[in-house]
Amino acid sequence: MNRLGIENPRGLVAFAALTGCLVTLAVAALTGAGGVFAGAGLVGCGCELLLHRTEPGLMARLGRLHMGATSRFEIRCVLLLLLLGRLHVTGPIGLAAAMTLVLCLLAGQALHAALITLIRRRRALAVAARNIDLRRLDISDRPPRQLTEWPGQRMLVYELSALLGLTASLMTGDARWVVAALTLAAGSCLITVMALVPYLIRAIRRLPGAAQVLAEVDAWLIQRRPRTVLYFSGPRDRADQLTRWLGPVAALPTPSLVIVRERELLEALEPTPLPVLCVPSAAHLSQLDLSGVRVALYPANTGRNIHLLRIPTMQHVFLAPGGDGDEAAAVDPYSKVYDQVWVAGEAGRRRHVQAAVGVEDADIVEIGRPQLDGLRVAGTGTGTGTCHTPAPLPTVLYAPTRDGAAGATGEPGAADESVVRALLDSERPLRVLYRPHPPTGHRTPEARAAHRRIVALIDAANERRTADAIGEAPEDAEARHTEARRTEDARRRAELTKRIAALDARLRRADADEAMLTRDRAAPDPALLTEAEGLRRQWHQAHWAASPPWLHQVIEGDMPTLHSCFDQADLLIGDLSDVVGDFLATLKPYALTVPAGLGAEEFRRQNVVARAAYLLGPGASGMEDLLRPLFDPCLDELRTARHEVKEFLLGPTTPPSIQRFTDAVDALAEKGETVVRLRDLHTAPTPGAGRWSVIR
Repeated sequence: MNRLGIENPRGLVAFAALTGCLVTLAVAALTGAGGVFAGAGLVGCGCELLLHRTEPGLMARLGRLHMGATSRFEIRCVLLLLLLGRLHVTGPIGLAAAMTLVLCLLAGQALHAALITLIRRRRALAVAARNIDLRRLDISDRPPRQLTEWPGQRMLVYELSALLGLTASLMTGDARWVVAALTLAAGSCLITVMALVPYLIRAIRRLPGAAQVLAEVDAWLIQRRPRTVLYFSGPRDRADQLTRWLGPVAALPTPSLVIVRERELLEALEPTPLPVLCVPSAAHLSQLDLSGVRVALYPANTGRNIHLLRIPTMQHVFLAPGGDGDEAAAVDPYSKVYDQVWVAGEAGRRRHVQAAVGVEDADIVEIGRPQLDGLRVAGTGTGTGTCHTPAPLPTVLYAPTRDGAAGATGEPGAADESVVRALLDSERPLRVLYRPHPPTGHRTPEARAAHRRIVALIDAANERRTADAIGEAPEDAEARHTEARRTEDARRRAELTKRIAALDARLRRADADEAMLTRDRAAPDPALLTEAEGLRRQWHQAHWAASPPWLHQVIEGDMPTLHSCFDQADLLIGDLSDVVGDFLATLKPYALTVPAGLGAEEFRRQNVVARAAYLLGPGASGMEDLLRPLFDPCLDELRTARHEVKEFLLGPTTPPSIQRFTDAVDALAEKGETVVRLRDLHTAPTPGAGRWSVIR
């Protein structure tokens, strides 16, 4: 099951049954066992349908191995003809008719796939957009999803029709049933193909070509004159490098623009008020009028950055990653091609200077972390005598980012399991929030098994606490009122979940393709964006209010968000990652797990963020010392160190990071304007060229 990547046990049974059905069909076709063939075919159809619904990833992998739905359908059609040849129910004329109809069905299915491919390619615009008015391009609607999607399910309908006809022919001895069923299947396929033809003609005649699209985009750029562009190229699973900067860029007081290079990024991009362009071709990007842009921001170092870097009228900025939480983080020599490198704090500046990759100190700007400005910060006191009242039931957030790291025993996942077990076995009660990294359990079977053991530990601990709470809860009006409020909050959370899903469907519009979204998303809908933000805020409030405060939680998926968990936590346990770097902004205590074979002192020496962290050794050793400040804040010996490390890594608290980011953009834009004016003063017409050229 793990090798196949099948998560659901029912999916494993269905896949095994499907494989068995294919073998049975082959044997039945060779031996002429019509009843066995029909029964195995019907069972196989049911297994296919179940796998399409429960294991779409498996079906996609089978397609890449040339054993997709079309290949399996073709094999079963050939086996059906082989069976009919072995049976005497059809006769020569019936067999010839069946062969002709099966060939028509296969040809129609191939033609259907070709038409869909042609339509999809023709509807792929040279430049796709969001929040940009391109309605004058007169883009037509895409074909209905019923005609273009679910090809596997559609072929199952054809196959089911043939199997039912075969069954009727076997029972009656009349070949006309199977011929009629094949006629119905082939006719349905032909009708589907004919329904697609008008959409292909419309796509060829009406959809704008590259020149027309680029001209319309240029007209918008000249009218809007964006001053700042956020540029990104990369795979879909790295889209978070872009999305973390959408908020700060959207907050700029001057017009801004987002440019992405991959179409899949446009699909993955979360709703934003910013105008977005997707320009896959470097040739098309070079033709866009970006002369008004003065600042280009790059969240990642990728080879395709060169396509924008070559524009001399922009000031190019690399947004150095993360919270600079690790002094040993790599510094890419490619960074020297940018005009400036923006880092969070002094740590990022030192790292680039000491790496000696050609980035000058004067070209490094400290802007803080604008994404962290909204986090709830602990008390501002820095002296050792400053204490706050501890929470009645402290909350520990455990957020590992590695996938099942091995503990002292060498068993994958043992380190995570030992930490959770030590927290649950604490002598003084606390609440555990376990939030594993999203890929946890998807890379190795061992890590998946370790994650399940951790979840089982937390579930068992919750059962014990629930039993204790029921046995000790006073039967008074206040207790009943509190429980009623939690029930109401849980109901409200469920309602909000449905509303958020419905709103996301409206924002993302699964029924529309890229061309239609380019046409229809002419401008952002502030009301929808505000509604979405408000619903998510209400959902988080309802989520935390609905769960009894004494119960532990396993948090998987996107909600509640990591920053919402930060607000709930009194202490974080993690490893060297951006998660700890972000949590540092709250000034709450945190702990790091020390890698095996590395001493505590050496670990602190190598990693700045570790100098203000409590450390956990192998087997979660040191947990008692870590938890002591939770119950007596006056014992928090690293309070002062956290303030110092935070300022070193993330910069000072005032002015806010978003203000520093805005000021840095404004200053660089002014520098860009000066460079452009000087460049214009040194331009001259080139004799015989008929156009102006820049004298560098």
